[in-house]
Amino acid sequence: MAATNVSLRPGSVEDADACGQIIHDAFAVINEKHNFPKDIPSPEMGSGMASGMLSNSGFYSVIAERDGKVVGSNFMDERSTIFGVGPITVAPAAQDSSIGRQLMQDVLSEAKQRQAAGVRLLQDAFHFRSFALYTKLGFEMRATTSVMQGAGVKLQIPGHVVRPASESDLDSCSQVCRAVHGHDRAGELRDAIAQGVALVVEHHGRVSGYTTGVAFFGHTAGETNDDLKALIAATPEYEAPRVSRAKQQRGTAALVL
Repeated sequence: MAATNVSLRPGSVEDADACGQIIHDAFAVINEKHNFPKDIPSPEMGSGMASGMLSNSGFYSVIAERDGKVVGSNFMDERSTIFGVGPITVAPAAQDSSIGRQLMQDVLSEAKQRQAAGVRLLQDAFHFRSFALYTKLGFEMRATTSVMQGAGVKLQIPGHVVRPASESDLDSCSQVCRAVHGHDRAGELRDAIAQGVALVVEHHGRVSGYTTGVAFFGHTAGETNDDLKALIAATPEYEAPRVSRAKQQRGTAALVL
């Protein structure tokens, strides 16, 4: 069913509460349907997430309105070579009316206009409707990941020293990311360093990996599995929502366009 009386516009910080409520509600409905805990525990957390993206010039945002009321939103992280889409959410009562498709087409049009080298997203593997939409729009599945939560493991990996990242680590970290993925994510790393949440791991006296946060909105790169283990082990707490490639607790899928 096609959406009627729906208009799209750029987002602003004033949309944070409306977007946050929908982000909470949309994820809550699909997670509860499949008997999983909420990714976004409260509307307040959703508002905080939305506010952070709406106030950051490195993010593109689009708002869907119907009859003057916000019914959905989508975001795209443009801070690095490969743009990252999400979260995209539509109010439960307004779903199945092509609003999600319009929101996705809007950000993909922005990515094309900005000549992005590629576009990526992460989605719950059990959400078949969105998976089908992304596939129709040209995305290809590249990897599966797992969602894990709880207290940190508080372990040390011999020969690997973890410390806070600084601006002087940017080049070394970008070299690691390019070696692993073929591109760097320096824009995201720079913001994480400024926020004081980024970590680096050193092996034999040189930077061999880093993390901007073991979480949905973070990423981690290392030259070896031990580098990744050291960074994950140094994280004090795996707060929701966080992601790690480890023993599967709930499946998600990484897709790339």
